[in-house]
Amino acid sequence: MIWHCAEFEFDTRMPTVMGILNVTPDSFSDGGDHADFAVAVERALAMVKEGARIIDVGGESTRPGSAEVSIDEELARTVRVVSELAAHGVCVSIDTRHAAVARACVEAGASIINDVSGFRDPAMVEVARGCSAGLVVMHMQGEPKTMQDNPVYDDVVEDVKRYLRDRAAELEAQGIAHERICIDPGPGFGKTPKQTNELLLNMHQFARLGYPLMVAVSRKSHIGALYGIENPKDRDEVSAKQALEAVELGASVVRTHNVALTCEALKDLRPYCFLGLGSNVALVGEAGEEREAKIAVLNEVIGNLAVLPDSQLIDVSSFYESEPAYFEDQDPFVNAVALIRTGIGPHDLLAYAHAIENRFGRTRTVKNGPRTCDVDILDYQCYRCDDERLTLPHPLLTERDFVVKPLLELRPGHVLANGTAVSEQTVEVGHAVKLDQHF
Repeated sequence: MIWHCAEFEFDTRMPTVMGILNVTPDSFSDGGDHADFAVAVERALAMVKEGARIIDVGGESTRPGSAEVSIDEELARTVRVVSELAAHGVCVSIDTRHAAVARACVEAGASIINDVSGFRDPAMVEVARGCSAGLVVMHMQGEPKTMQDNPVYDDVVEDVKRYLRDRAAELEAQGIAHERICIDPGPGFGKTPKQTNELLLNMHQFARLGYPLMVAVSRKSHIGALYGIENPKDRDEVSAKQALEAVELGASVVRTHNVALTCEALKDLRPYCFLGLGSNVALVGEAGEEREAKIAVLNEVIGNLAVLPDSQLIDVSSFYESEPAYFEDQDPFVNAVALIRTGIGPHDLLAYAHAIENRFGRTRTVKNGPRTCDVDILDYQCYRCDDERLTLPHPLLTERDFVVKPLLELRPGHVLANGTAVSEQTVEVGHAVKLDQHF
């Protein structure tokens, strides 16, 4: 998936670091540090050298309890800095909730509009429609001045996910391309530390929406509350660690104050891998229990994946019942796709997959025939091979309905390591229907 931001493009299969440049006197952790024009430009260019591919310029503090500044003051703080950085070839984001500021900064060269109010203002939507800038749609309950008074949710993950899905859909209905939109769950914006932590533990749920996903936890108060770190500038190490964890769960844009430390942490990012799971041999004696037995086998297989060394089980699709493909004279299958992050190389991972299959009595006497369980490596990040043991991406992936549907459930618009986009338009075999049961 590519995030289109005016003339800049960012491949979301690898994380993009966005450096924070607050040109304000009162931001919560660095207010006044970069209020001087020359100091601000120098700091921005230093962050670019450290690894930032985007610089996010903010002229109004939106810390909890902050008061709104005048449009003229925000313009005076931001436009000149944006123009100078754009002249240096930097991809500049303007962090604002005011349409007039967004418009002026886009005209000055900004390629991204980062709106903490989620483009609720129709005037801001009009600015977005009139340009080609990338958009960051953030969730915030209430307004900065009052957002932390008493944030309440029925289910914080589902409520925020629904909001972001609906706001993005409304922008698309206004003619804004899907590829321009990035979403941000807004940690710390109208959320308690516990609610923010719950969002971070469930970032994979937001990745399922099919948009580039931002993680913006840098120096925020939940880190102070959860780890007892009072000084915001002392929260950088935890911020970088949480950013890495969020990227492993599906975030693709990292907004940070400390670019160098964050880039160093992201070096530990493990490749993602999609695994196809299937079963059509029921290990039960009574008729009518076959489907549940197949699901039980897959649940045990998923449990085995969860304990692979140097790996993390990120997400599992719904279960799907599918028609047999290729060798059709056999029982229906139950299928799913699992997403992991792993430090195990592809060929060694294949050996682990075969060991799991063998543990469940997999037989290979009939090609594409009945099996208690099947574990296929479908796509391994940035890796292509074709040898006697393994072909990646899986050569039949895109024609199999029982693989395409669950994979797209996890990552809509996914592009394989060989550049092929996964789409239901290429499906030819194995018609699949989603079941009510989940892992």
